[in-house]
Amino acid sequence: MPLDANAALIVIDMQQGFADPAWGRRNNPDCEANVAALLDAWVGSDRPVVLVRHDSVGEASPLNPDNPGNALLDFVAAAPHQLFVTKQVNSAFFGEPDLSEWLSALDIEQIVVCGIQTNMCVETTARMGGNLGFEVFVPIDATHTFDLEGPNGARLSADELAAATAVNLHGGEFATVLSTAELLERV
Repeated sequence: MPLDANAALIVIDMQQGFADPAWGRRNNPDCEANVAALLDAWVGSDRPVVLVRHDSVGEASPLNPDNPGNALLDFVAAAPHQLFVTKQVNSAFFGEPDLSEWLSALDIEQIVVCGIQTNMCVETTARMGGNLGFEVFVPIDATHTFDLEGPNGARLSADELAAATAVNLHGGEFATVLSTAELLERV
């Protein structure tokens, strides 16, 4: 089933600061190449692109606007786009300008969410998109995340977290999870 001609690609937090070793071990070294392929397909098919940047309020965060890590990766920053959203929380739907309002004004019903971090801002944006009534697609291999420690020393690898996100989102309530290649077949 092809995507709508106006399906929006939402590229989440592809920022230089995520290269900081303090984040820990990441997964999916193909994330950047897959995001680039999606951007090329969207620009080539004249579909709308939304870039999202996390502006951390923490002064020491590499994603703070006063730090160089706040900048988008060069290939993302150079991509033609129709909307640029800045946010201080996990969901792009709580950024400026208002993403939901913009999508609705253009009668966009389908969104594709990719970027960093799989289990944080990508998952939160996808969940909210589903809750707001958008048909959401998540090319899971166009995302990446980092190992994470939880309560009582429980630790999950980045791959485990990405798999959990795929399971959490897939199945109709929030999103359709697929590969970049599978998604590109629908463009």
